[in-house]
Amino acid sequence: MFNIPNLITSFNMLSGVAAIILTFSGRLDLAPFAIFIGAILDFFDGFLARKLGVSGELGKQLDSLADMITFGLAPGIIMLNVMVVSIYLDGPYYDMNFQQYAHFQMNNWMNAVFNGVPNSMDASIKYLPFFAFLIPFFSLFRLAKFNIDVRQTESFIGLPTPLNTIFFCFFPLLLLTNFGHLYAGWGIIPMVTDSYFLAGVVVLMSLMLVSEIPLFSLKFKTFAWSGNEVRYTFLIVCLLLIAFLLVWSIPLIVILYLIFSIILNNSKKKEHEIQS
Repeated sequence: MFNIPNLITSFNMLSGVAAIILTFSGRLDLAPFAIFIGAILDFFDGFLARKLGVSGELGKQLDSLADMITFGLAPGIIMLNVMVVSIYLDGPYYDMNFQQYAHFQMNNWMNAVFNGVPNSMDASIKYLPFFAFLIPFFSLFRLAKFNIDVRQTESFIGLPTPLNTIFFCFFPLLLLTNFGHLYAGWGIIPMVTDSYFLAGVVVLMSLMLVSEIPLFSLKFKTFAWSGNEVRYTFLIVCLLLIAFLLVWSIPLIVILYLIFSIILNNSKKKEHEIQS
């Protein structure tokens, strides 16, 4: 039960718990990094299980349970907080840092929604952040579907929950790196931090979790180049994007993943047509 891969999976779950605690503490600046640690652990637990010959049903179930916390519930809580913070970004933040303002806005929101306290959140838009709960809702079905779908042994059908979560980590990091001058003028940053835009993105990405889009898997059976050419190429490009674009690399990596998957699937179809 307590073998190395299962323990790694458990630390993946604890990373998700840490992300949730950090988020409710106003530390939206640190919560994404707890998610990143969970994603790294999720990457290695299955690989080690296969290498050590301890793969089994218990590990499979633990992996899904951990993923539901780290890549289902945690991103939902993070995006709820991001949407709350985004409702009134032109508010009284001139004397606060990002962490203080995030905590300040969450308190205002909870008081307005649950305690009926009149404040800056006392408007119909205060219910918009509940859209974030679509992320854990659809992640639940995505993970259950993955466990029983025999088509997903070598690849994915629908967006994987870890990649979906990493995508949503872009928004708190964007708020953090641009806090204090988000509304200095018109541009892409004010648009992508608008609470209505965020609600639309949550709906779109949540639906992609349970879509029938075929996507390649990033999990390695071996670290040899042969058979992993697409994975290694994708990872190299991702590292270059991170090095040059930093926070903005996150959504581009997700888009790149979709493009790589389309190219790979089209090439497989052509090979199958030639063989048949």
